[in-house]
This record gives sequence, structure tokens and C-alpha cells, in this order.
Amino acid sequence: MDRAIQLAEQAGNAGEVPVGAVILDSFGEAIAEGENRKERDQDPTAHAEIIAIRAATSKLKTWRLNQCTLYVTLEPCPMCAGAIIQARIKLLVYGLDDPKTGAIRTVANIPDSAVSNHRLRVIGGIQESACRQQLQSWFANLRHPKD
Repeated sequence: MDRAIQLAEQAGNAGEVPVGAVILDSFGEAIAEGENRKERDQDPTAHAEIIAIRAATSKLKTWRLNQCTLYVTLEPCPMCAGAIIQARIKLLVYGLDDPKTGAIRTVANIPDSAVSNHRLRVIGGIQESACRQQLQSWFANLRHPKD
């Protein structure tokens, strides 16, 4: 999660909502990472999770990431939850619940719904305070920039 937080910081410094993601293989080795890039790429699908999933599937030469763990600083949105399910990620570990668009446990529960054809293991609240502080500080600076 530390690396995901670093990636989120990079995204925030680049003017993106600070979200970072890292994918580990079955041996616990980081094989892919991503950070939000919607503004930089002008791509509504350029969320940290999607970028990391694309990098992992490219590296492993398969779309099935069924032995992988995804770490992300913020609870995934519906688009990312769908991509996580489709990629067959084994375990999702996230930092902070998202009360607006969280589609894992907070607003919706896509992994446990009838639309999911894959049983995703989920652990939430990992380094929650650090993830919350990072997002709150970024949005506070957005609203009230320091000169």
C-alpha cells in the first residue's frame, strides 16, 4: 500500500485526483502499477486500477489475473469494480471507502451482486488514515490554493 500511496501523491502533484494502484503476483512481487491519469490523457477510463490492470495483463500475457492482488488507495468505482471482476483479480486491498462512488462495499457491492461471475476477496481500510489525509489535503488545496 505504501507504493500505491506514493503513486497517488504523484497523481495529485500532476493535477489528478490522488489515487494509486499496485498489482502483486502470486509471489508478492509488484508487476504493475498505475495512478489516475484522466486529465493528462483526457481519457475517462484512465483510473489507477485500469492502468495497473492493463500493465499487468500486458506483462503476464493473459487477461486472467486470478493469482494477483490489487492494492488501491480508494475504493474502486463501478467501472473499476467491473474491470477487477473481469480480470479475475484474486484479492482487492483498498485504503479508504468512497461514499460517493464506492462500488465494492460502500454505495454498491458489485463483487457480491448477481452481476458478478467471480468471487473477489476484499480487504478494506488498510492505511485508511493516510489515504484519507492524502485525499482531504488534495481537495482542500484545490478549493483554497496556497500562493
